[in-house]
Parts: sequence; C-alpha cells; structure tokens
Amino acid sequence: MELGIGTANTQASEESLMDKVKIHGELIAAITSGVLIGIGWLLEKGGFSTASVISFLFAFVIGGFAKAKEGIEDTIANKELNVEMLMVFAAIGSAVIGYWTEGAILIFIFSMSGALETYTMNKSRKEISSLMELQPEEALVITDGVEKIVPVSNLRIGDLILVKPGERIPSDGRIVKGQTHLDEAAITGESIPVSKGLDEEVFAGTVNLNGSITVEITKPSTDTLFQKIIQLVQSAQSEKSPSQLFIEKFEGTYVKIVLAVVVLMMFLPHFLLGWSWTETFYRAMILLVVASPCALVASIMPASLSAISNGARHGILFKGGVHLENLSHLRAIAFDKTGTLTKGKPEVTDVLVKDHLSVEDVLLTTASIESHSNHPLAVAIVKYTKESLDRPLIQPESIEDIAGFGVKAHYHHDIWKIGKADFVGRSEAEAFLNGAAKKLANEGKTVVYIQKNDEVVGVIALKDVVREETKKAIDILKKRGIYTIMLTGDSESTAQAIATESHVDAYVAECLPERKVEELKKLKEKFSQVAMVGDGVNDAPALATANVGIAMGDGSGVALETADIVLMKNDLPRIAEAIKLSDRMNRIIKQNVIFSISVIMVLIVSNFFQFIDLPFGVIGHEGSTILVILNGLRLLK
Repeated sequence: MELGIGTANTQASEESLMDKVKIHGELIAAITSGVLIGIGWLLEKGGFSTASVISFLFAFVIGGFAKAKEGIEDTIANKELNVEMLMVFAAIGSAVIGYWTEGAILIFIFSMSGALETYTMNKSRKEISSLMELQPEEALVITDGVEKIVPVSNLRIGDLILVKPGERIPSDGRIVKGQTHLDEAAITGESIPVSKGLDEEVFAGTVNLNGSITVEITKPSTDTLFQKIIQLVQSAQSEKSPSQLFIEKFEGTYVKIVLAVVVLMMFLPHFLLGWSWTETFYRAMILLVVASPCALVASIMPASLSAISNGARHGILFKGGVHLENLSHLRAIAFDKTGTLTKGKPEVTDVLVKDHLSVEDVLLTTASIESHSNHPLAVAIVKYTKESLDRPLIQPESIEDIAGFGVKAHYHHDIWKIGKADFVGRSEAEAFLNGAAKKLANEGKTVVYIQKNDEVVGVIALKDVVREETKKAIDILKKRGIYTIMLTGDSESTAQAIATESHVDAYVAECLPERKVEELKKLKEKFSQVAMVGDGVNDAPALATANVGIAMGDGSGVALETADIVLMKNDLPRIAEAIKLSDRMNRIIKQNVIFSISVIMVLIVSNFFQFIDLPFGVIGHEGSTILVILNGLRLLK
C-alpha cells in the first residue's frame, strides 16, 4: 500500500511538473535562447567560430520556433504576411550575411513577447475557472418528501431543493419554505447579509448563513444570474481594443512595405544604377536588417517593464504595459462602494438609549446576547462593546434566534428583543426618541432596535464607513479633470449618503452586475476611456468591460484575476500615482518611437546611397536599440 501511494505521489509530481513546463514553455524557450546567445558570443570572442554558429543556430530554433510557427499558421489562415514573418526573414537575412548575433537577439526579443502573451491567456482561463468554482456542482432535490442528490446541470424549472446553513444556492429560485439570511456579496457586492423569507428571490452562488430553506427553481443552471456574470467576463475579454485593432492593421502594411522594398533592392539597383549582383544583394540584406522593428519593440517593452517594476515597489501591480499606457488617457473612473470606497465591514456609529437607562448597561446586555450570533452586525456590536467598555460580557439565561427578524433572550426576569423594526413593533420603533431611527436610516446607516419588556429602550446604528483615504483620492482625481461615479448594489438612501461623504461626482444605486456593465458602457460612450475600481465577484464583469479594471488587494480572487491593475494595500490615492507613472511612461515611449524610427529612416537612406557598410548599419541599428532601452530604464527610479 505504501509503495502504491509513493508511486501515485511520484506520478502526480511528474504530471504537475509537465503541466508547469507546458504553461511556461515559451518563457523557458526564450530564456534558453538568451543563454545560448551568450554562449555563442563568448565562443565567437574566443575564436571558436564553428561552435559559436552552432550555438546561435540552436538559439534561432529554440527561441524562434513558437513565433515562427504562429507566423506561418496566421499567414496561411489570413493569407497575409505579418510581423512574425518579417522577424523570421530579418533573422535569416542576418545569418545569411554572417551576422548571427544580431539575428539571434532579434529572435530572443520576439520570443519574450510571445511568452508574455501566453501568460496573459493562461490568466484569463484561470479567472473563469475561479468563477465556476463558486457555484455548487450538486443540489439536494426533494421529490414527494424523498431527498436525492443530483448534479446542478440536471435541475429543472419547478424542482424543489433543500439548502442547509453554510451551503451555496445552486440555482436561481424563490423560497417556498423557511427563512434565513443570505450573503449576497457574490452578486451585489454588499457585505451585510440580506434577510429572505417566503416567495423572495434567491440567486445562485449566494451563501445561506443560518436557516434551512426550501427553494423552487425558477431558472435552469445555464441561465442564472451567476452564469451571466461568467458570460459577461468572457464577452468583455474577447472584444479587441481600438489600439489592438490599429496595431494589427499597421502590422500588415509595415510588413508589405518592408518586404516590397527589400525585393526591389535586390534587383533594381543592378539594372538602374549599375550595381553588381553582389552589391545589390548585400545592400538588400542590410536593408532587411536595419528596417527590422527591433528598436521599435525595444522602445516599448523595456519602458513598460521598468514602469511595471516601479509600480510593484509601490504596491501597484500592472498586468501588462498596455493597461499602464491606457491609464493616462482616462476621462472617468467608476467605483464600487463596499470594500472600495468603504471598509467593507459594518461598524457601530451611534448608540441611543432612553434617558432613564444607562447606555453602558444596555450596550453590555445587547452585546452579551449578540455574542451568540455570527451575523456581521452582531459581530460588529460585540467588537464595539469590548473596545469601548472595560467590563466582561454577561451570560443570558436563554436565547432564541428568530430567523429573519432578530434574537430574543431572557436575563434577570426581563425579556430582551434585538433586531428589526417589525420584530419589536414598527410603530413604537418609528416613534423612538421622536423618530431618531429614521434620521439614522436616511444617513445610510443600518438600525438595530433594542426592546426590553415590550418597551423599545435603544437603537444601535451601524454603517460601512468610508475609508479615511477615499476623500483625498477622489479629490486628487477630480483635480486632474477625471469624472468620478459610484456604482453600488445598496439602497438609494445609503448610496446618496456614501456618495456625499466620499466626494464622488455622481452615483447609481441598486446596481446588479448587469446594470454595472450597462453603466460602464454608457460611460465609455460619453468619455471614451473609463476605468472601474472594485473588489468583489460581482465587479468582475464591470472590471472586464472597462478600458482599465482596477481591483483592491484584499478583494475576491476573481476580481484580482479579472482586473488589469491591483492595488495591494487598498490605498486609493495610489490610483493617482499610477496615472502619473503612466504619463511618464507614455512620454518616454513617444521619445523612443520617434528616435528609433528616425534612426531607421537615416540608416535606410544611408544604405541606399552607399554611405554605410554592414558593420556601421548594425552599429547604428543596435546602438539605437541600446539607447532606447537605457531611456526606458529611467522609469526604474
């Protein structure tokens, strides 16, 4: 048995290793190519020319295989040459005229870009898998009083399923029996659980916190709100950005022009200018080398990687230079409320009791009763009491949890009720201290009522408070001329209160994931370049739809996977820092592009007039590449 287990573990390890090799295959190939280039260069300097050529040849094959294969396949499929093929031709041209090092370096740079593309694709697949894991695979169906576990995919409209405490709802439906509290953060993003009773709607992926409920399925598993979230993420990520479409169009034109000119250079000078065939071919190969976009590639990648490294040191993670580039073009930013503008957890803000009673005594009794509950509001009350009172909690004589309403307890011959207004009597609750509770509710706070022997004696107000740094961050963005808006699944009153407190320009309340996506699309139509900042699963479609998705570091894994940028310390002012970094990077990239294109044009003209030979052409070409790389590295400061 031990031998069998050991063999199984070994096989699992081997499979895991093979999976990693497959995932990172292109990166491994690129690094290997770079090592072989270094070896070839050392051998060449040592006088071992044959060995150096062999090393360079292996660098060509290992580093260029993936991109060459991709280029050939795309050329066949689209019936049009692309930059990949131009890189291959330029590298081969370098080798033909004896410049193996330059050709190998060209292959190395391009293979690294291919490895980054593959990494991004793997991240996209991983994020969809993370979403799928949040929906249960099985459900407990009740048929004529008999319980049976079936796959969620087999559920049909009208089926009755039993959902126990702690379990996730497997499919959209309505409650036909029982009451409970549901954690709907996966759908609405709100941290405070929602009380659900008979005939109320429940969504797949949400968590049943306490009571057992029987749910009638109203939608098939393929058409649930949660599935729509997944589809929205997939759809948004499959859409190509305008810049990407432009690059693809430019790519085909650039390749055609360069290859056409190279072909003409191989023949026309011989007939028109009287060049020898050797000189004609020699000049054509120089043109192919100096016209290759090596310097152009180096104009962007080193600058992007340097800026990304700079951001990482300051707690800002970018998932590629393109996202960092887009930041400086932003004209509007949409923010989720819970966990983004606010702390994401309810905190006690007000404690009011009748004049003839002690605030400390009422608070202590309330916290002692609530300490037997794991409801977020109860946890917040207990935490507040322990921090503000230097007194130990007491032990009630009996406690009864009334699902959907609150808690009832006996202590010293008194009956205490803690919960919603309807639980303690709505009319008395609304009349408490001349309507004080209504005023608190209008401020976006959740009110918990305290009743002692049929008399409402106090209220505790809780609120998901705005982060201290939120106002500063919003004000900085507004000074830059960026429009700010809050998108939240919370109620109108709460949204209005938080929007005013956080200084955002506008807000939209009661936003489910689909509505957030719709609002993002409207913003994109109006402002063109829009960012979304969020932290929950429900924010994933909006993060994917925005031009730039920004996730808070302690948010859900799905939000982090979907977003283009992650703020590791939940520090909103870092968004402004990231935008400044984007401005710097774009300036440097423009400098590099203009410089590299100018050098290429000068080299091409000089080659045509026979002012330079191959060594000087290579020095000019490679020298410009080194200069733009060094310019890009300034962003490391």
